[in-house]
Amino acid sequence: MGTVKPVVQPFPGITVTGGNHAAGGCLFALRGLDMKDEMLAQPVTKWLIVRTLFLIFWLFALHSLFASQGGQVAPPLETAQVQQPPAGDHPLTFVERGDIFMARKSYEDAVDYYYRALRQTRFANAIVWNKLGIAYQQLQNYSASRKAYNQAIRRQKDYTEPMNNIGTTYFMEKKYGKSVKYYLKAIKLNPDAASYHLNLGTSYMHMKKYNESVEEYRTALSLDPNIFSQRSAFGTTIEARGADPEYYFYLGKVFASLGRAEDAVRSLRRALEDGFKDRKRILDDPDFMKISQNPAYVELMNNPPVGIKD
Repeated sequence: MGTVKPVVQPFPGITVTGGNHAAGGCLFALRGLDMKDEMLAQPVTKWLIVRTLFLIFWLFALHSLFASQGGQVAPPLETAQVQQPPAGDHPLTFVERGDIFMARKSYEDAVDYYYRALRQTRFANAIVWNKLGIAYQQLQNYSASRKAYNQAIRRQKDYTEPMNNIGTTYFMEKKYGKSVKYYLKAIKLNPDAASYHLNLGTSYMHMKKYNESVEEYRTALSLDPNIFSQRSAFGTTIEARGADPEYYFYLGKVFASLGRAEDAVRSLRRALEDGFKDRKRILDDPDFMKISQNPAYVELMNNPPVGIKD
């Protein structure tokens, strides 16, 4: 018989054969070994088996983790933490920063950023001048606010909002005659602005021109039925609102004259809570007579609230 040359294996004395698989690994057969060689081979064989079992353990652990995440592979940490800005984002302008500070009631900062915005436009932007005036007005610096409003009007002759706002600065200083002058100017150019009529009506009321006040309130409601429930203290139109018993009494009259009984009763209740005491005046008023059969009105008259000021 011829001589058989030995096959060189990765590990001397071990022949790896294909065949059955057990526990996810391979079955290793030993051939042509004497006792001495077999004893030397045992540590190597054990090392391969341990390594295979260790690999199986980690594969099983990874499979369990994958299944617990619903089959979704978690993104790398860097991808999860770093967020790219949305397309189209841009740095905030000075005007936008000023608007943010206005919303936060940081009026000094708003003044600063509106002024920076004006410098960028060589002080030509009427809208920003109006915003600057509102910021000064919130600081109760009425002189500075009027200067800003007038600058807005100089750059845009038909810009009615700063006209209205100048009127409001005079209203805040209890100069009602001057406030009426500017409200009328704004209304002449923009008669459909409900808030201008509301402001004019409030100034008339403080001047005790009640009939004129009621007419302006009716006009405001005809233009915007919800004008009295809105708030625009930080918008580009500032409204002058009354806050005394007479104001709510006449407001109730306006609602009653328009058939809005629920709003009329609510306003009348507020007047009574604020100290309105002339019950006969309410009962004899022709506008309140229109809602005299309304259950809420009857209940209010039978059980009037105790005045908060009492």
